[in-house]
Amino acid sequence: MSERSAHTDTGAAGPYGSPYHVPVLWKAVVEGLVTDPAGCYVDATIGGGGHAAALLDALAPEGRVIGIDRDPEALEAVRRRLSDAIEAGRLQLVQGNFADLEAILDRLGVAQIDGLLLDLGVSSHQLDEALRGFSFQAEGPLDMRMDPTSPGPTAAQLLERWSEYELAEVLRRYGEEPRARKLARAICRARPIRTTAELAEVVRREVPPKEATKTLARVFQALRIAVNDELQALERALEAATRRVRPGGRLAVLSYHSLEDRRVKRFLRYGNLKGEPVRDFYGRLIAPWRPLTRRAIRPSDDEVAANPRARSARLRIAERVAETENA
Repeated sequence: MSERSAHTDTGAAGPYGSPYHVPVLWKAVVEGLVTDPAGCYVDATIGGGGHAAALLDALAPEGRVIGIDRDPEALEAVRRRLSDAIEAGRLQLVQGNFADLEAILDRLGVAQIDGLLLDLGVSSHQLDEALRGFSFQAEGPLDMRMDPTSPGPTAAQLLERWSEYELAEVLRRYGEEPRARKLARAICRARPIRTTAELAEVVRREVPPKEATKTLARVFQALRIAVNDELQALERALEAATRRVRPGGRLAVLSYHSLEDRRVKRFLRYGNLKGEPVRDFYGRLIAPWRPLTRRAIRPSDDEVAANPRARSARLRIAERVAETENA
């Protein structure tokens, strides 16, 4: 079976969805990212391989994709799904953190790339697999590591280690949780907390029932970001993109909450993480990226109906500007 004929499912998951994960806005990603069909593209969070499969179908036979993911389960799913592309040398998989993008490319002998995709957040499989501990809707160990084989601390270990003040800061900074201090106090009183169900029960006792789901989402988001150092990884990847995407190449970022999207929007507009404009002698903005859309691209109502987890997605695409254009 060819790669293209393997992607003919037209059900709710779309042509590139799978039981592992449904890629969000795949058509807009491919149309916005591919400028050279024979080029080299990096899917830095390959997940279940949906976006990578769409990219491979859009590229010429000599085009290639480098797929990176921290999660060994994700990479194994892609190996099974896209084995033909791997055998043909069109897809190369690397287990790693996109924060280390430049080191990974150096290891592969790749100086510049034609496009980079960052699909942030967690996959459907990670949310649905109770043993991973990402979701408050199923009981499992409070883990939350993107790479469960890594020596890094789990969410349960961090909850045990943090002071009440430190936990409140995490909930406020990464979850934008208005009850951060109150929840931190309750969680610290309830320690040790080992499972998602135990944490969810503590949170539910502290908030009105109608606000429980949104509060739990914010708490679990904050812990996941802290466990995986997600925002720092995003910032490192954005800075690396400026150095590694060729002039005329593209950067596409799918974000799922305001903490990510604000950083991406600021970086693509000003070319730095501080959001400080740099101007030339004549007052013209000097920036290494040119945003291709004024506003973030959102999923259609039909896509959200087919894949409710796409609801919060925001896609921003920008083109790398040649140095002479800023001269």
